[in-house]
Amino acid sequence: MKPLRQLFLQHVGQTSANPLGIEIERAEGIYLYAPDGKRYTDLISGVSVSNVGHGNPQVVEAVCRQAQSYMHLMVYGELIETPQVLYAQRIATHLPPSLQSVYFVNSGSEAVEGALKLAKRVTGRTQLIGFQNAYHGSSHGALSVMGGEFFRAAFRPLLPDVDHLRFNNLDDLSRITRRTAGVIVEPMQGEAGIVTADPAFLSALRARCTEVGAILIFDEIQSGFGRTGDWFAFQRLGVVPDVLVLAKSLGGGMPLGAFIASNELMNKLQTDPPLGHITTFGGHPVCCAAGLAALEFLETSGLIPQVEAKGALFESLLQDHPQIAEIRRLGLMLGVEIGPPERVQRLMADFVANGLLPDTFLWRETAFRIAPPLIITDEQIRQTAQTIRQCLDRLE
Repeated sequence: MKPLRQLFLQHVGQTSANPLGIEIERAEGIYLYAPDGKRYTDLISGVSVSNVGHGNPQVVEAVCRQAQSYMHLMVYGELIETPQVLYAQRIATHLPPSLQSVYFVNSGSEAVEGALKLAKRVTGRTQLIGFQNAYHGSSHGALSVMGGEFFRAAFRPLLPDVDHLRFNNLDDLSRITRRTAGVIVEPMQGEAGIVTADPAFLSALRARCTEVGAILIFDEIQSGFGRTGDWFAFQRLGVVPDVLVLAKSLGGGMPLGAFIASNELMNKLQTDPPLGHITTFGGHPVCCAAGLAALEFLETSGLIPQVEAKGALFESLLQDHPQIAEIRRLGLMLGVEIGPPERVQRLMADFVANGLLPDTFLWRETAFRIAPPLIITDEQIRQTAQTIRQCLDRLE
């Protein structure tokens, strides 16, 4: 048989011309292992997916147990499936009374699609508003509200009647009017390089949407489930949306997304037309069992109250390095600014050579991200920061 790398390049659809191409045989905790035994420290958690660590025993046990009971039945039909119901109820205990109805889907992109459709259905309006430098996914609707023409241009025409405002700019909020169905925003812009919304801006945005009757949607696909030091970033920032969009860590490592609203809003999808949104695999029982186990682990482990201190430790160990211009941080999400893109790419290659699995940002080519599994220990943070500093030293 051909080498696995050759088969990978030949038969697996690629998203870039130069994939990392690192073969991973197993993963445990914060580490990934290649067939030759080389260990990589996961600095990105599968882009904020593996919050509870790789191979978490509680999650693995829940997946195996549910697979033995039943896997796919008919997740959006007339059947009551225990993992789905229990997970929705448990998520709701961490949310305010206005966010109690959970619609499970397959991914973040589909959750965004469902939220946009719900905004149109509730208001009867057509205009959608996003923000510059936002990332919401790659499907047509999500791409339409994404904040960068570079990724949109090749796929036009996209959704009509979409406007993009400047993030953290109060003056632009006047463009939200009684024509606006929904406004989608990330409380913390991930692909912009970890840029957090000003609480005053979010409060003004909330007030403007309420004033004109527009649905306010928060995309917490990257920032949910403890990543920012609270269950959700909006709880740290003090503003409640009409619709909350989740994915990534929602599934505990399994594919799962959701959009969440009040029962009053969500019930609009039941009529005129019925089946206002429908999905074959969304809320799959095995995925929900994994997500529920991951949530229970977060509840009982005491990890979330530790996140802010862990992020601050990372920042303190790196911030004085002369090659670092700035560190932007919210909880255990860091954007480390080091300068021109070619320097970033050299650093990324050196990270991989020295056993770190890094990532950059779509809209900020001058920085790299640090977002390891939340289970990372203080000692592992110190070891990782030391390796990062050694790689930064070689940039000179």
